[in-house]
Amino acid sequence: MSSLARLPEAIENHAADGVLALRWPDGSEVRWTHRELRAACPCAECRACRRDGQAVAADDGLRIVAIEAVGAYALNLAFADGHRRGIFPFPMLARQE
Repeated sequence: MSSLARLPEAIENHAADGVLALRWPDGSEVRWTHRELRAACPCAECRACRRDGQAVAADDGLRIVAIEAVGAYALNLAFADGHRRGIFPFPMLARQE
């Protein structure tokens, strides 16, 4: 399968519900809560927290405030807590990693 086949066809941020939904070319849909995404942030700072046994602070009311494409391989998500360093590769968002 080509890498282009793993680009989402649709990305919908349901801010009121705190859910990011991604629809993939095979028709599947993956739904992440904003809290799940913040807790799973792959940036170096958040990885270091998890490696040191600390949880990344993320409460149920946390929301994504901006979404930007990073080339054709990832999304950069900005959260209401000011965190905006996480680059979320599409395979991770498809729950393939």
